[in-house]
Amino acid sequence: MGIIHNFKTQFYICLKMRNLNHYILKFTATVLFCFISLFAGAQLPKLIFSPQWLPQAQFAGYYIAKERGFYKEAGIDVEIVHPTTSLQVTAMLKSGKADVISLFLTTAMTCKNQGLDIVNIGQISQHSAILIVTKKSSGISELKQLNGKKIGVWKSGFDELPKALIAEKNLKVEWVPILSTVNLFMLDGIDAMTVMSYNEYDQIINSGLDENELNVFPLADLGYDIPEDGLYCLRSTYEKKKSELNKFLISTLKGWQYTTENKDSALNIVLQTMQLAHVPANKAHQDWMLGKTLELINPGHKTVKPGELLETDFMNAATIINKRDKSSSTYLFTDFYKKPIE
Repeated sequence: MGIIHNFKTQFYICLKMRNLNHYILKFTATVLFCFISLFAGAQLPKLIFSPQWLPQAQFAGYYIAKERGFYKEAGIDVEIVHPTTSLQVTAMLKSGKADVISLFLTTAMTCKNQGLDIVNIGQISQHSAILIVTKKSSGISELKQLNGKKIGVWKSGFDELPKALIAEKNLKVEWVPILSTVNLFMLDGIDAMTVMSYNEYDQIINSGLDENELNVFPLADLGYDIPEDGLYCLRSTYEKKKSELNKFLISTLKGWQYTTENKDSALNIVLQTMQLAHVPANKAHQDWMLGKTLELINPGHKTVKPGELLETDFMNAATIINKRDKSSSTYLFTDFYKKPIE
């Protein structure tokens, strides 16, 4: 009987311990669930960023900042939403579909002249990549020989500087709007074409023409070295989200720095982004674009910190715009450019 009694006692104790362990596990699971729910509920402030064109290496730094978690580390949730070929980013900004967009400096200033109350919160590019190209076979080897000729220009905008240059030279040309290909130039449907050094210029070379078969007129060498890609938001957004926007700029610059130091890794992420968006992706071309884009970000001879806009560049752009539009800007540099929070 003693043996049986001891067995029953041990069994009862084990049963109690089993029940106790069960309750401990249940309590632990409940606490963990509460913590997970609390963490999930603490959503990061969200910003929607829209580059000015379809996915490509021109925007590698933003993809890297998101992919490497730089935005989240800074405490913001950034969604990158690209426009379409028929929807410009300024329309996305006006409608509230984007909080921050990238634009050329001259385009942004023109938009502000036209009533869009935007501010520059960071300047990524520090130089102009715009070229005017002709075929040597056309016999056009000087700008003055473009008089009376047809010049292809982007239908989506970014035409302020080429048109200002041609107007300065007192040339009468026919501007032919082009969407995104170099076909019309290759087929001699136009005499010249405006191209970006990192994009269409390389497309022309890849389409069968060697560089020594082209005449190239870089606007940067003709007094029009105006910075291009900058970051813009509505003034109302800036007033409400200064902290988030500052974190966005700092994280973006970190993304571009990582891109500079890890080009191969960045290029792979660019190609993945393009493929996910069903945009044709050519590795060689994107590699070219990435290299040229990084050259534009490098200040070179300019004394300027990464992400900052020089007042002299702003004034030069204003002079060019006012000559073309015959209208004076009514805003100051300090009203247009909002220096990042130190």
